[in-house]
Amino acid sequence: MLWVKSLHIVFIASWFAGLFYLPRIFVNLAMVPPESVAERARLLLMARRLLRFTTLLAVPALAFGLWLWLGYGIGLGPGNGWMHAKLVLVLATIGYHYACGVLLRRIDAGTARHTHKWYRWFNEAPVLLLTAIVILVVVKPF
Repeated sequence: MLWVKSLHIVFIASWFAGLFYLPRIFVNLAMVPPESVAERARLLLMARRLLRFTTLLAVPALAFGLWLWLGYGIGLGPGNGWMHAKLVLVLATIGYHYACGVLLRRIDAGTARHTHKWYRWFNEAPVLLLTAIVILVVVKPF
């Protein structure tokens, strides 16, 4: 079980690293002057590659988490309300990841209407999600 748990943590950390950085690229894209075609193309390429790589990291992170939950029974049974809360936050993280893909497609198509300030606020969500998830797993408050 410790191998599975270790791999889960490694892939979670890697997945969140991508979720921390991808919206930062969106901030930079929102600040690119219209005449800087090459800079925009370079940032879009970086964002596309990072989204693809981050998605590949999310799959084993979720698979190892499911293995811990269903295979080893971590968080099952009475007195594990923290796991229900964690699962809600994991679903929110998956939704955030999906939203990043939607935003990237809109930026790429030129239909995004958000400012760099909006993307800066959007960039804070994974920090809050990860903080709450770690607290739930370590403290198990309920």
